[in-house]
Amino acid sequence: MKRRTTVTIAAAASLAVVGAVTQSLVGHAENAAPTAVTQAAVTRAADTTVTAAAVKGLPKTMTFYVDPKSGPATWVSQNKSDSRAATIKAGLSSKPMARWFGSWSNDIKPAVNVYVTAATKKKKAPILVAYNIPGRDACGGHSAGGAQVSEYRTWIKNFAAGVGKRRAVVVLEPDALADFNCLTTAQAATRQKLLTYATEQFHQSAPNAYVYLDAGNSNYATATAMSGRLLKSGLKNIRGFSLNVSNYHTTAEENAFATKLNAQLRKRGSATKPYIIDTSRNGLGSNGVWCNPAGRKLGVTSRVNQTPTAKTPEARLWIKTPGESDGNCGIAPNAAAGVFDPAIAVGLVRGK
Repeated sequence: MKRRTTVTIAAAASLAVVGAVTQSLVGHAENAAPTAVTQAAVTRAADTTVTAAAVKGLPKTMTFYVDPKSGPATWVSQNKSDSRAATIKAGLSSKPMARWFGSWSNDIKPAVNVYVTAATKKKKAPILVAYNIPGRDACGGHSAGGAQVSEYRTWIKNFAAGVGKRRAVVVLEPDALADFNCLTTAQAATRQKLLTYATEQFHQSAPNAYVYLDAGNSNYATATAMSGRLLKSGLKNIRGFSLNVSNYHTTAEENAFATKLNAQLRKRGSATKPYIIDTSRNGLGSNGVWCNPAGRKLGVTSRVNQTPTAKTPEARLWIKTPGESDGNCGIAPNAAAGVFDPAIAVGLVRGK
């Protein structure tokens, strides 16, 4: 689920974690949108709990759901006698993080509905990732796959219907807009049409969901290139964009990129958009290695920004599941993408 951070900006300008064997097949390539205030207000008009102030940022009281079947939680429940279990439970499995959905999720509408319902009963916001775009992880390859073009529209329509009118945070197709240098012109055009369709489905069927179209990271494409891709992929229909999904770049680096990206959106006649950053593994930043690098550390846990500005994210979230492998590489050469590895997990907790 992670992409190469070694790709140069020039190459990226010409430019998709899949899951756990457990529940999310998430291991995506290295990384792969609010509408104007008036549009955001319309989008969430059905949710009477959302105030006008909330439109300017996620509700400050919003807290996130702890997935009881995440990779770390599943490993801890199955390995209670392991000396690492207490560390992983305290540092990872007790924290809120995203659940990834793809072909492994079986019938997508009930799968999403069950998860969102469980979170709603706890009065928490679930974080969900849609990760099933055709040609997924075209550049990284470790999480390659995705639906067929003929199947994707039905799949994403049912995903949005599964969320329904409940409040949720949804990250839409990590890496999908960062993989363009590994797609033909025709494939890129088809992908943007599919993403536009996806944003339309959430706009219509999940009006209270905060949906973010993935925009890769600061090392993948120029702000000029990415702004154009976002606008051609339905950004106007949803809340905002996501950055650093499954990657290691610092929050400061991604904030700087987001500022440039929003400036380019303005130049193209668009309103600026709120954004979120994946902080699951960026506690020490990147060392230039994108696939299971050594010596990385957990970033701040999932939380809403209490004082959002135009140059800061409205939330920092654990989108990638910490401890799940990026692929058969780095410090986990025998762990396929999405497989939970306790050694990776403990390393992230300790920053070693």
